[in-house]
Amino acid sequence: MTAVWPDTIWVIGCGNMGGSILQAWLDQGAPPEAVTVIDPAPSRLPKGLTARADMPAGDSPDLVLLSVKPHMLNDVASELNVRLGPDSTLVSILAGTELAMLHQALPQSGTIVRLMPNMAVTVGKSPMIMISQDDSADLRARMNALFDPLGPPEWLDNEDQMHVATALSGSGPAFLFRFIDALARGAEDLGMAPDQAARLALAMVEGAAELAAASSYDPGTLADQVASPYGVTRKGLDVMDADERVNILLHDVLKAAMERNIEMAEEARDAD
Repeated sequence: MTAVWPDTIWVIGCGNMGGSILQAWLDQGAPPEAVTVIDPAPSRLPKGLTARADMPAGDSPDLVLLSVKPHMLNDVASELNVRLGPDSTLVSILAGTELAMLHQALPQSGTIVRLMPNMAVTVGKSPMIMISQDDSADLRARMNALFDPLGPPEWLDNEDQMHVATALSGSGPAFLFRFIDALARGAEDLGMAPDQAARLALAMVEGAAELAAASSYDPGTLADQVASPYGVTRKGLDVMDADERVNILLHDVLKAAMERNIEMAEEARDAD
């Protein structure tokens, strides 16, 4: 899948996520001369680029990546809206900021897409979760080509699904990092050297994830295939499975994150 790079790309907000997406685009061949970074204090500016504090005058941009903090939407919109045109496509990664709010704040934009990535964009492994009021095949093909190098595109049909998708995919890396850390700490408590426990936990999770991705079996089936009856792995799984403790824990984790995302959307609507 080959991207057709827009003639003009504005990146508004060049922090961890915005800068990571931009770097991935540049690595895939986006022409640096097409990119304008708008951020008075960028924290992840790709090498060779400069940033400006204000938005350039002149023709409307073809593509805008909006990656500021959600509470900054109205401040940015007052200047951005007059520079957008009917052919501009705006991609927003603002958490909790719904399509209706984006369209209200930026009515001059031709097309608006909500995108939820995670920090695995830096290694090209983040699910790129998207939704737009424009459900045309052309838009999806263009966005898929732009974002596929950062990870597999996933389109939602219902914006309400963005809340749980944010909890699962957007916040999920942090939950997995905590799990990896807990595995290492458990091994350390049982007598292994801390640095070796950390290396083994990380390498095991990396290998297991690749195995699960390559397998035709779902992860639950794989777990049972690894565990021989009355064997070592089965004893460990019995602890995890007792009283559905792992399922209940992760349900509660995702539910808490999802509910906070819903609250953020409500807060954004109330502040509008």
